Amino acid sequence: MRTSIKALLASTLFLAAATPALADDTAPPSDIKITGSAAIVSQYRFRGIAQSDNKPAVQGAITVSHSSGFYVSTWGSSASAGNGAVNIGGTEIDVYGGFAHGLGSSGVNIDVGVYGYLYPGATAGNYCEIYGSLSKALGPVNAKAGINFAPAQKNLRVYPTHTNTYVYGELSGAIPNTPLTVHSHLGHTGGAFDWTKDYLDYSVGVGATYKNLTLDVSWVGTNVSRKDAAAKPITSPFETYRAAKDVAVVSLTATF
Repeated sequence: MRTSIKALLASTLFLAAATPALADDTAPPSDIKITGSAAIVSQYRFRGIAQSDNKPAVQGAITVSHSSGFYVSTWGSSASAGNGAVNIGGTEIDVYGGFAHGLGSSGVNIDVGVYGYLYPGATAGNYCEIYGSLSKALGPVNAKAGINFAPAQKNLRVYPTHTNTYVYGELSGAIPNTPLTVHSHLGHTGGAFDWTKDYLDYSVGVGATYKNLTLDVSWVGTNVSRKDAAAKPITSPFETYRAAKDVAVVSLTATF
């Protein structure tokens, strides 16, 4: 009797272990994919301007995408609060969604959508943008160009210009036989979010990846000078320049 019970238990455990594996082998892949990330950064810069008072920040994101190309995502970061040049209430939460797909056999990928910037501690700063980009692999280099446009909306009426346009270009590429990727970015802001003037922001950096971890070191800055900050300060000339000056930014990101 005891032998029969043991045999029955053994058979049951075997079937329980084997059945999910068999189901995984035969089930079709899901059309829906969920990905995410968590990061620690030495400071949070957005389009070259400090958003965390030049102090460390924690960030996280989650994206739900469909095989058709449609996706929705949310991203969050700790941010500035206080008397600095940027005061966005201590937290930023971005919600966006769009469509990304290849254009036939051209190798060109298109990505279009709507992006919302939410600041729970400073809701007067909330706004949205329409965005679009094109990207293509050029040999070992990935090239991307895009535009983000903030149309006239309630929270932009406080600015002399009620819209904002951001255009940018990026180049990136992996170094063969290494875990390293080199990347660069150049952007131009014009309109409501001018920082003393229509300005350029730029970055160049290198990331090292091990499994699901990436350590990145980048040089980030703008063409806003001390003279620009003194002539048209956002708050004080010192804080205006401090938020826009060139800095090294280090980040550690885990993806899942």
